[in-house]
Amino acid sequence: MRGIFFDTSIYINALRQGDISILSQRQGSAGRGESVPLWLSVVVLEELYIGAVGGKIKKLLGRFERDFEKINRLSVPSQSDWTTCGQVLGLIGRKYGFEAVKQARMTNDCLIGMIAARNGLTVYTHNGSNFKMIAEFRSFEWEEI
Repeated sequence: MRGIFFDTSIYINALRQGDISILSQRQGSAGRGESVPLWLSVVVLEELYIGAVGGKIKKLLGRFERDFEKINRLSVPSQSDWTTCGQVLGLIGRKYGFEAVKQARMTNDCLIGMIAARNGLTVYTHNGSNFKMIAEFRSFEWEEI
């Protein structure tokens, strides 16, 4: 399976700039401008709902979720994603200190990374530091943009 995920940071940055068109994207670019399917992680969706203020954005997110579900590109962490995530976070804690993994954000980013690894997807993010640490212990493609 080829494709990409946008990390929550990509969506939040666009939405803060008033660009709601990002919620209608279903394709992305990978190397040499090649068009590839865009996938949505329910982990990213959960983070977007946490920050959703007001009925308009909540309604847009509901449509966004349904659209990805209809095209079968809504990705849910599997049992092995959760257990591998726990193992990876344990390794990160031992190497970098357990304060680094106490952040809920690190757990969510780890789950996104495990889903990407399992499905051969590339994660695009504005905040690469967590993904860099995670990829040390479970290889997956990610790119900071």
